[in-house]
Amino acid sequence: MNIVNLIGRLTKDVVLKKTTNGTSVVRFSLAVNRVKEGADFINCVAYNQTSDLMNKYLAKGSQIAVQGRINTRNYDNEKGERVYVTEVIADRIEFLDKKESGEEREETETWKSQAQHDGLISSDDLPF
Repeated sequence: MNIVNLIGRLTKDVVLKKTTNGTSVVRFSLAVNRVKEGADFINCVAYNQTSDLMNKYLAKGSQIAVQGRINTRNYDNEKGERVYVTEVIADRIEFLDKKESGEEREETETWKSQAQHDGLISSDDLPF
């Protein structure tokens, strides 16, 4: 069974790209708190309408829930070296807060403060 459920925050703004056949795609990293201490940074990919909506409504620091599956792939880079990639292919994304353009996000500040207070992360570990 290959099912992944994550809740975290985007580590940077979403950038929408199109494949050669016109499919929308976004690659993003999700900061997910660990139970005791620290955070993991999980690479994810979303396609089609999901990627279009993410591009329109989300920004760095946005909290989202991701449901999907782990995908592994490999390729040879320009140096001829084999590169292995593990990422979550997002089948479903739920937006847990709203995008606010050009303003400091109060929810993000609240989340940072609460996470630091709970000892989950230090301010040095925050990607945003």
